[in-house]
Amino acid sequence: MEAISNILAVTDQNFESVVEGSPGLAVVEFGADWCSICRAMAAVVEELARDLAGTALVATLDVDANPVTAARFGVRSLPTFLFFKDGTLAERMVGFVPRAALEATLAQLA
Repeated sequence: MEAISNILAVTDQNFESVVEGSPGLAVVEFGADWCSICRAMAAVVEELARDLAGTALVATLDVDANPVTAARFGVRSLPTFLFFKDGTLAERMVGFVPRAALEATLAQLA
């Protein structure tokens, strides 16, 4: 499991244990290197991870390298943000999402 600052890079192999096995809140960005919107969201996701360290898990999953998990959750557009509460999928957002919307969704689930 690779950590990019406070962001965890999850894979098909560890998604269940890291995200679904995690108590509390988690948000996972499903993206790809070629996705321009994903690259535009990178700074927002980085800031969110930094500010939520110790409060919520912030992770990314590369859909090209991890197609099983992306298919399992029906990810068809990038980026897709999946929000989990105590390991259960609770919310989904697709596309360019303002940081305030991500924070509001996490606050609503808390």
